[in-house]
Amino acid sequence: MYRLLIADDHPLFRDAISRTLSLNVADDPTPPYELLQAASLAETLSLIDVHVDSLDLLLLDLDLPDSHGLEGLTRLRQEADWLPVAILSAHEARETVLEALALGAVGYLSKSSSAEVLREALARMLAGEVYVPARLMRAAPRPALASQAASSSASVSASAPVPPPAPQLAPSLSEAEFAQRWQTLTTKQRGVLERMVLGESNKMIAWQLGVAETTVKSHVSAILHKLGVASRVQAILLASHALPAVSGASAPPAAPQRATPRRDAHE
Repeated sequence: MYRLLIADDHPLFRDAISRTLSLNVADDPTPPYELLQAASLAETLSLIDVHVDSLDLLLLDLDLPDSHGLEGLTRLRQEADWLPVAILSAHEARETVLEALALGAVGYLSKSSSAEVLREALARMLAGEVYVPARLMRAAPRPALASQAASSSASVSASAPVPPPAPQLAPSLSEAEFAQRWQTLTTKQRGVLERMVLGESNKMIAWQLGVAETTVKSHVSAILHKLGVASRVQAILLASHALPAVSGASAPPAAPQRATPRRDAHE
């Protein structure tokens, strides 16, 4: 049994999640869950201390009474970096999703997700994958946010405490450097990378491209090597910023006609 902790200040929402996860689905292989609940960041940290040896995953809301936005995630990465944290929030801006991943979140779920999506996401994150709904990754970034953030930071007093920098999960590359690495990818590897950026799993990419899942895994390994990154998250973060400029991929790639997977083929 997996032990999860949900941090949200709305008791009705926490109870709804608890009831959803306790429902038995006849053909659902997802293992059962035990759910702990916290209404604030302080209570969350206390429960983490008590259950330090048994917690498997934390579902964190971005609007707790004693933390706002990604402040809670930043503090959790500092004080309990061993615990996987996924964001469960009503905020769905693509910039927020990417920033949460950069800070170390293992997933990002919308509060409007269905019970089926929640169970699938939990199963994948507990299996060590990073989960982000494709529709959140498809959302167009808002350029105005950067200038707003700059003007906001300029108004902060010089004596105000400066938060610690976010961990650098992906190498910093110029568009030219990324373009050089992009050219080393095969056509199929470029297609796989574009779908990774959309948040699709290996299984979904295999289904869309009509190839075996093992083929997709091989492509992903090659992509990580050619981009010079160590993980799927790093590749997604790197490509999310630079890919549109070098590939014209500002719009999601069109889904091709699905073919029957070739189990004995290795592209």
